[in-house]
Amino acid sequence: MECIYCFLGFLLLAARLPLDAAKRFHDVLSNERPSGYMREHNQLNGWSSDENDWNEKLYPVWKRGDPRWKNSWKGGHVQAVLTSDSPALVGSTITFVVNLVFPRCQKEDANGNIVYEKNCRNDTGPSPDPFVYNWAAWSEDNDRENDTSQDHHNVFPDGKPFPHPPGWKKRNFVYVFHTLGQYFQRLGRCSVRVSINTANVTLGPQLMEVTVYRRHRRAYVPIAKVKDVYVVTDQIPIFVTMSQKNNRNSSDETFLRNLPIIFNVFIHDPSHFLNMSAINYKWIFGDNTGLFVSINSTLNHTYVLNGTFNLNLTVQAAVPGPCPSPSPRPPKPTPSLSTNLKSYYSNSPAPGGDNPLELSDVPDENCQINRYGYFTATITIVDGILEVNIIKMTDVPMPPPQPDNSLMDFVVTCEGIIPTEVCTIISDPSCQITQSIICDPVDVNMGELCLLTVRRAFRESGTYCMNLTLGDEASLALTSTLVSVPGRDPASSLRIANGVLVSVGCLTLFVAVIALLAYKKHKAYKPIGNRTGIVVKGKRLNVFLHHAKSAFFPGNQEKDPLLKNQPGTL
Repeated sequence: MECIYCFLGFLLLAARLPLDAAKRFHDVLSNERPSGYMREHNQLNGWSSDENDWNEKLYPVWKRGDPRWKNSWKGGHVQAVLTSDSPALVGSTITFVVNLVFPRCQKEDANGNIVYEKNCRNDTGPSPDPFVYNWAAWSEDNDRENDTSQDHHNVFPDGKPFPHPPGWKKRNFVYVFHTLGQYFQRLGRCSVRVSINTANVTLGPQLMEVTVYRRHRRAYVPIAKVKDVYVVTDQIPIFVTMSQKNNRNSSDETFLRNLPIIFNVFIHDPSHFLNMSAINYKWIFGDNTGLFVSINSTLNHTYVLNGTFNLNLTVQAAVPGPCPSPSPRPPKPTPSLSTNLKSYYSNSPAPGGDNPLELSDVPDENCQINRYGYFTATITIVDGILEVNIIKMTDVPMPPPQPDNSLMDFVVTCEGIIPTEVCTIISDPSCQITQSIICDPVDVNMGELCLLTVRRAFRESGTYCMNLTLGDEASLALTSTLVSVPGRDPASSLRIANGVLVSVGCLTLFVAVIALLAYKKHKAYKPIGNRTGIVVKGKRLNVFLHHAKSAFFPGNQEKDPLLKNQPGTL
């Protein structure tokens, strides 16, 4: 009896040997599977179980550290880069993209061959052969053989034949994607993308692994492996940007009082899964203003008090989802014999619907469920500079001899707290090309009234764009204006020229001068009129603007503190 048991055991062992010898997909693709790995997963549409056999003869398997990897690619190593648009809301579609990075000076041409780039030099120097891999020539050689078995190598690792869409022979790479105990095979070029619906994907972080093979005549050679983590979640992936006018640094979540903060909500939905969903945004700003509900992804809110506030946002969307199971109905009482007889002879259905499957119990295939996304932040509200205006621009008179620079004073007012610095950026009239940047501290003893004068020097006449900013630790207020700088006073040049002419002709005109002096004794002296018309012509527009602004921005100019610094020169 013991011999019989031993013989049966030997038969079972012998029958199992071929199964153990054949590699399976999970043996090839998951060599580093952690202990306790769960193999029970829902079926992905179009994917196959990794329990299938792997054709190791056509697709050899090399472990990490195998010396054959060094010769897997001519001229170096190929790197595979795997990316995805994770995280994905469960039920949406997630897309994976694999891009192959070839060694320096190599690229894929229009026919799918790998060639050397022209005018590119690498460490090995120029190659006399323009091809790294001329797969088109290999394909032509196979076609000329007219062998009925030539298509036996045009198959995937599980034996399924390659699809034959137009241009399929230009696809010389085989990509095997592996996740959740399943695999997907794709024939492609140097870049491929694969999308899966996440309705049956387990929530949480998951691992995607990709193995890439290249064509090698009638077989394939592994060239790269890559893996990446992706996330499937039942919460709507959202992120929020917060911005505010005059806020110096929004990233520190410190904002200014009495200025609106712009909140922009962005939903990460690359597959447009939520396009047909009604989305509501529910805001609680933490300042006792209550609940705000909006259907817009952008909202403004103004805090009127200083302090720290907790912001909460809930995004709600109705999406397609699994329908709930029908609720069990209580058992009905067993009818009596007389009731059965009456029903039999009347031949009519009993009222109330004794049909075991009523219409209300039929599951609705278009059920919807609510999905939610959450965002929280703690923001700080402080005082800051709310607004800045230039109310007056004036030329500074210069005593003779006039310097080369023209000075201009800018009278500036602001609302909010007193600034600590003032900066000017002077550019060309289009405000594109910067010519000078000057910053000065502001006198802290200027009092509660925000009114100051900024003096700047300009080397040449013309039109300039000037951006003026007032700032402190938390805020930065900006205003801009066009500045017209007039030319130098031509009267000075005229007087100099006249002096030269008199000195040159003084001897010849001596008698005339004596006669002129004698004549003046008998005539009343009349001074020459002020010839300011030439200068005013260049300033007429500025004078008009100054009068116009003075009508809208009256102020006491005696309170303007002048910055104690050397004027910046442009």
